[in-house]
Amino acid sequence: MRKNQVKEKILSGGTAYGVFCNLYSPMIVELVGHIGFDFALLDAEHGPAEVESCEHMVRAAESVGLPVFIRVAMNIRQNTLRYLDIGALGLMLPMINTKAEAEAVVKAVKYPPQGIRGLAAVRAADYGLTISLKEYTIQANQEILVISQVETVAAVNNLDELLSVEGIDVFFIGPTDLSTSMGYVAQASHPEVQAMIDKTVRRIRAAGKAAGTVAYTHEALAQAKERGFQFIVHGVTAMMTKSGRDYLEIARSS
Repeated sequence: MRKNQVKEKILSGGTAYGVFCNLYSPMIVELVGHIGFDFALLDAEHGPAEVESCEHMVRAAESVGLPVFIRVAMNIRQNTLRYLDIGALGLMLPMINTKAEAEAVVKAVKYPPQGIRGLAAVRAADYGLTISLKEYTIQANQEILVISQVETVAAVNNLDELLSVEGIDVFFIGPTDLSTSMGYVAQASHPEVQAMIDKTVRRIRAAGKAAGTVAYTHEALAQAKERGFQFIVHGVTAMMTKSGRDYLEIARSS
């Protein structure tokens, strides 16, 4: 199993920059790697990708040495293990609001003795041909990145309990859903939402954990870095939209 350079960077105090890929395209994932991003985050929650299509994107990423994480729709153990079995180096779980839910995520992602993930000679283990399955379980438990999303008022209220769960590596603040949960539907820039984000990221960092979020603009990126986020994600559609609109603005201005 490959070394998870992103997890290593974050745990050593560094910052990793990636791209949300909510479009099914192995070529886009390859480009993300060639551009120089630290990781790709495939969206199997809001995006159309299923296990088979994610597998093709994982292969594309591996061809350029790009770590891949996948956001799945919900924590069903028999479902999450399939995304790990294809070779993802980590999973993101949305709407994790309680300690029990966070503990269930760790159990689903980790092999025994830390968890209850089912074991087979899968692609992630090189089909059992180059490494023993026992050794693979040890490596997987070390390398897999576990990302829990903080995107509701309930999660913020339960944050201390969530932060106490061993095995969660990144607490990822989702501004859009958090703003909606606060009663400011899709108003992530609202002052009260921003104040909540400030307070939440400080609590995450004070607990010695890594905080993550999205940053689709230069201004948002600078703010995320200033706040101490270590797992910062751009979006492939945001990149394409800005580049295309900037190009057309210049093209049609003459």
